[in-house]
Amino acid sequence: MTDNLIGFVIMDEEISTRDRIINAATRLFQLQGYHATGLNQILRESNAPKGSLYYYFPKGKEELALECINLTNVFVEKTIRDGLAEIDDPAESIKKSIEKIIDNSNSEKDEKHSIKSTKKVSVNLIALETYATNETLRKACESAYNAWQNVYTEKLVEGGFNQEEAETLGMVIQSMVEGAIIMSLTTNSDAPIQRIAEQIPIVLKH
Repeated sequence: MTDNLIGFVIMDEEISTRDRIINAATRLFQLQGYHATGLNQILRESNAPKGSLYYYFPKGKEELALECINLTNVFVEKTIRDGLAEIDDPAESIKKSIEKIIDNSNSEKDEKHSIKSTKKVSVNLIALETYATNETLRKACESAYNAWQNVYTEKLVEGGFNQEEAETLGMVIQSMVEGAIIMSLTTNSDAPIQRIAEQIPIVLKH
């Protein structure tokens, strides 16, 4: 079974090698950034044969990063959507969804960070590093943020908010989540994520 970011069983050996490269690259990009992550390090971390990276990703590091962003996009969107579907009330469901980030972060110990699994739910580092220098990666990050924001917006519309209000609040919630993830990693604490989760019912109160 692959990492949860991928989410399906890989049977073919060649695809398994590709999958290991993507998993290692995703973790490294999201923990230490795009520029600090070298291709040789990705190969070492994935235990992939030398030369295999360019076999699967002939355009190199940018193509690999784009694949990682897109897979993170799909994984996070599904995670948010599935979480929000568990409770009808928008405020309570969004609050619980954000709190699950903490639950997930506590499920897998990382040697350097107490916020362990935020590496699976954020493209922040890549976005910050590449927005001014790489339009392809910037657009991919923008698409991810928009997709996640839209899930919140849809839930709010279902809960009775008008479209304009829901779009504004969806952007506010997504911005709060991304900011809390950065603060949690920086402070080595779950507290910022927990605090914004607790504020959701207040933000959404009519």
